[in-house]
Amino acid sequence: MHKFTYPKLLLLSFWEFKNKMRNILKNRLALSTVVTTLIILVVSVLLAGVVTYFAINVVSTRVQQESLSISQAHIWVTSAGVAEGALMITNTGGRDVVIGQIQVRGQMCPMANVYYTEYAIAPTGNLNYTATLPGTYTSAATLSDLVLPSGNTTVVYISSPDSVSINDIGLTIGFTVFTAQAMYYKETNVQATS
Repeated sequence: MHKFTYPKLLLLSFWEFKNKMRNILKNRLALSTVVTTLIILVVSVLLAGVVTYFAINVVSTRVQQESLSISQAHIWVTSAGVAEGALMITNTGGRDVVIGQIQVRGQMCPMANVYYTEYAIAPTGNLNYTATLPGTYTSAATLSDLVLPSGNTTVVYISSPDSVSINDIGLTIGFTVFTAQAMYYKETNVQATS
């Protein structure tokens, strides 16, 4: 007599079949969990990259808009001990700049001691000591700030900057120009003049 055999799957009980199917489904879900986690990580990194790029773009755009170039910084002291400073400030940035304060050797210069002339094109030649201020220069005594339009140059003379005396001849002294966004620093040696 011939014995009939059932396929192995049919011989399994219902509970065994259910457990086998659950294991198969669990394996598929495990793969799905890994893929989901990878997608979440990739999206998070991309989002963080976009936010970082945006922040850098905003900050660098604001910084690039304001740019000053300070040149021809001089400080002279006469044999009588009278000091005078001068510097040329050129706005090389893309927007107008408000100069709020100028310091010599860390000491604020009162606007009553500041004289300036503005140029659309930077003057050539060197700045020289002038014993007659204001002369052709305008006093900034009535101003609280100096406004320097984009692309323009201003020559600033400072009469009697604080803390500069005849004993400083040959020493290095720094000018600091403060604007709303930044500060600009330029050093020069104190020169003797007659």
